[in-house]
Amino acid sequence: MRKRPQSSSISADTSASQSSDTPKTDEEAKFNNNVQIKSATRSGFVWLTLFVVIVYSSWTVHYYQFESLPVPLTAVQAGKRGFSEVEAMKHVKGLTELGPHPVGSDALDLALQYVLAASETIKKTAHWEVDVEVDFFHVNSGVIRLLTGLFVGRTIVYSDLNHIILRILPKYVPEAGENAILVSSHIDTVFSTEGAGDCSSCVAVMLELARGISQWAHGFKNAVIFLFNTGEEEGLTGAHSFITQHPWSSTIRMAIDLEAMGIGGKSSIFQAGPHPLAVENFAAVAKYPSGLIIAQDLFSSGAIKSATDFQVYKEVAGLSGLDFVYTDNGAVYHTKNDKLELLKSGSLQHLGENMLSFLLQIASSSHLLKAKTMDGGGKPNHDTAVFFDILGQYMVVYHVRLANMLQYSVIVQSLLIWTTSLLMGGYTAAVSLFFSCLSIILMWIFSISFSAVVAFILPLISSSPVPYIASPWLMVGLFAAPACLGALTGQHLGYLVLQRYISNIYAKRKQLSPVIQADLIKLETERWLFKAGFVQWLVLLIIGTYYKIGSSYVALVWLVPPAFAYGLLEATLTPVRLPRPLKLATLLMGLAIPILVSAGIFIRFANVIIGLIVRFDRNPGDTPEWLASVVLSIFIAVVICLTLVYLLSYIHLSGAKTSVVLSTCILFVLSLAVVFSGIIPPFTEDFARAVNVVHVVDTTGRFGEKPISFVSLSSITPGKLTKEIDQVREGFVCGRHKVIDFVTFSVKYGCLTFDETEGGWNESDIPMLDVVYDTNNGVRRITQVAIDTKRSIRWFLAINTEEIDDFMFKADSMEVVPADGKSSKDGWHIIQVSGGKNAPTRFDLTLFWVKKTEQQSYKMPGQEAGQRPLLKLRTDLNELTPKAERVLKKLPAWCSLFGKSTSPYTLSFLSSLPVNFQTTEITPRDPTDKLYRPLDS
Repeated sequence: MRKRPQSSSISADTSASQSSDTPKTDEEAKFNNNVQIKSATRSGFVWLTLFVVIVYSSWTVHYYQFESLPVPLTAVQAGKRGFSEVEAMKHVKGLTELGPHPVGSDALDLALQYVLAASETIKKTAHWEVDVEVDFFHVNSGVIRLLTGLFVGRTIVYSDLNHIILRILPKYVPEAGENAILVSSHIDTVFSTEGAGDCSSCVAVMLELARGISQWAHGFKNAVIFLFNTGEEEGLTGAHSFITQHPWSSTIRMAIDLEAMGIGGKSSIFQAGPHPLAVENFAAVAKYPSGLIIAQDLFSSGAIKSATDFQVYKEVAGLSGLDFVYTDNGAVYHTKNDKLELLKSGSLQHLGENMLSFLLQIASSSHLLKAKTMDGGGKPNHDTAVFFDILGQYMVVYHVRLANMLQYSVIVQSLLIWTTSLLMGGYTAAVSLFFSCLSIILMWIFSISFSAVVAFILPLISSSPVPYIASPWLMVGLFAAPACLGALTGQHLGYLVLQRYISNIYAKRKQLSPVIQADLIKLETERWLFKAGFVQWLVLLIIGTYYKIGSSYVALVWLVPPAFAYGLLEATLTPVRLPRPLKLATLLMGLAIPILVSAGIFIRFANVIIGLIVRFDRNPGDTPEWLASVVLSIFIAVVICLTLVYLLSYIHLSGAKTSVVLSTCILFVLSLAVVFSGIIPPFTEDFARAVNVVHVVDTTGRFGEKPISFVSLSSITPGKLTKEIDQVREGFVCGRHKVIDFVTFSVKYGCLTFDETEGGWNESDIPMLDVVYDTNNGVRRITQVAIDTKRSIRWFLAINTEEIDDFMFKADSMEVVPADGKSSKDGWHIIQVSGGKNAPTRFDLTLFWVKKTEQQSYKMPGQEAGQRPLLKLRTDLNELTPKAERVLKKLPAWCSLFGKSTSPYTLSFLSSLPVNFQTTEITPRDPTDKLYRPLDS
């Protein structure tokens, strides 16, 4: 059979080789004539277009997964049994019009009355076969000590709290009341915001859900309890008080918590389980399912410094369930911008319709008892679930046991394939694999370095080290562009090293002409770079599986589809076949599923990080200005290295290198120019910088002396306060001249003013730490301290655990915290106390000292210089002094007070008790007692 002529391009290559290097034998000449090498002709324009298509596809996935919201329904459109966002928004409006309503405020009393009135209306309009019970629940006192999370090393004491509880159940199913689903959220807000998102939106959804459920419940087998609690913002006290003290709590079989770390958008499952029943039922019926186990993994790892009521339900009550959270516009969290105007249309409809479908499903289920199956140690004795949604339209849920089987199977098969390949390829293949992995390492190093360097220089060229807060798209040019450039540079260096090694191998094959060898070397190098992406994701899959990380499915989808596409379109079992250029179809087929499953997640988490950066510096001045941007830049670089590893391997043999480098450089320079010029401000009125303005009255170490009074201005958003002070003036001096210890955190960089700070507060509000007695019976030293917080019903006490082994705490002569061993953090145990208007203000603290030798226990006066105090006390009042009010009015519109459970109100009193206190006897409150007051030693 006559041989078909070769293509012209191949013939040219062959003829050139013959003219330059005539084969030594007829056999070699014949071999060269039969070799056909197809060049990798890839234009820069084609590859830039492909890159743009991939980016656009990723953004489209993000939009449909997180930004696409349903159309709000009116009451008429929703019907009597449906969910109407228009009606729910009326509740949000009614609650936000009350302004901030923290625990202990008049506004919170009004908010409670609003929710109570709405609940009574639901009771009146319920279906005639449905019982609706409304309970106004008052809690006298309680104590929380959590074992994990944000409040480790802390005792939280609460008192005088009020909750609204709504129970809906069928009239003619008596056993329904013994099995209930809890739906919970909180009415209270922090002192700095009206709380449209956190969490008036949640309360509004619950009220509208309760109205709809009250028309359906005649067919239920289980009750539904709606808990509108107060105290969540002060340490999860509302949830704890209900679950430990209300009689209905014993009937709860599943807990659903609604929360917000931003305002609006899609409310996604933030945590699920431990039992998979809830998430399985939700996935089966939710109209717009949204949830990611990645969020749960990050939260449980401590990367997100926050806590929700779901922790109480899971840890204290042993319940399983779901924790939903709004995360859009995380930068407004706990600031003045958590307001009705920024709540996205469709947000409440999304959560409401999902929850309505879910509650109708689970309330009619006969399997609810399975949801509460925890062993004696508080650990699940059942399988947990992996869950994630695709485009917000479909949710994938499967058990961890299946996930492990699937992942182990892929790992074993991958290792077998690699082992077989290396055995067949011998030493050459092993070394080639090593150098291809080196290209991955260089890609990571250069990408992270290029991106992080930009983060380092931002504070030098910009008025703010985080200039992208109000304009998140800037991070594409500032961090993504240099990260792409670094990834390409690092991989290309690895490419050159690998190419050099392979060229040495091919040099030994005398039967090939130099031109053909050069083409083959490039093609084989390209293939090794592509296959190195498999190794990268295989390593991550192994690590994730070993540590039982639920989100390891991401590594799975980035490993299997590209490997399948490569095996289908590129691999061959014929060892004599020479390498060919990688097909474009291999890339498109391999990346389709990974982009669909995870592209939206990566974009979403970049936005979440930006929201967290607004409150990044938990102790102002404690971290370098560049650190927040470095964290974001590293995250972006890591995502680029993980996701572009396959695409970048195609570029080295194309004409796209120059175009890619030029495009990324132009994008980076333009973004840098925008930041340097200040055209786009780092903050706006809607995306404000978080600040604390506190009028401080400091009596620390000054017993019997006049207290120091000053106003402190600090920010937990990275950056100096130069612009703010230039606008405010008021005699502020900024720097690290004085560390202000607020007990729960410290201000190491801030601005102080002592001008006109003597007015607006009374010395009668200064808290007292009185030593009632101090004895040593030869076995142990015991000290009793009387605490009087005066008008403050929100205060924090730090106990030095280097000196104190244990303590007992009483309120109004009633033992609240027994002496039973306490955990500590950084050498301190924190007592955090808050409550309603009638909360007690006088307490007794009995301290049991660490057993030491006499010489260790009793030091001479003066030896305690620089020593930590025995006790540190901060009391808060939600009041504005004239000076603080003037400062707040002069602050730029792009600044906002920030509140959290441990941050001070606008007026705080600081006091302390030294370790080596000296005492003097004074007139006791009770003639039978001896009372001592510490003196300044």
